[in-house]
Amino acid sequence: MTRLQRTVSVVHRQGLHARPAALFVQTAKRFDCRVTVKKGRKIVDGKSIMGLLTLAANAGARIVIMTEGTDASEALEALARLVTEPLPEPSKSPK
Repeated sequence: MTRLQRTVSVVHRQGLHARPAALFVQTAKRFDCRVTVKKGRKIVDGKSIMGLLTLAANAGARIVIMTEGTDASEALEALARLVTEPLPEPSKSPK
């Protein structure tokens, strides 16, 4: 079974909170592999919004994204990109 990990720095101004955490979880859930995220000694389920929020990963924080399973490589690429690149602007609905 494929097991991968990558250490990345959070670039988002607000860190891995609210919208970035929700997007991370939505992305992680698209994959079959197991996703875990580590910050310091704390390890959480990458498919759990509450887990991610408890990491308190602020801007500049270094986290380790770990994936394990059949689509681990694709998941790791997508999740690392989400944390290290600016978020897409939310679409504004017409009033």
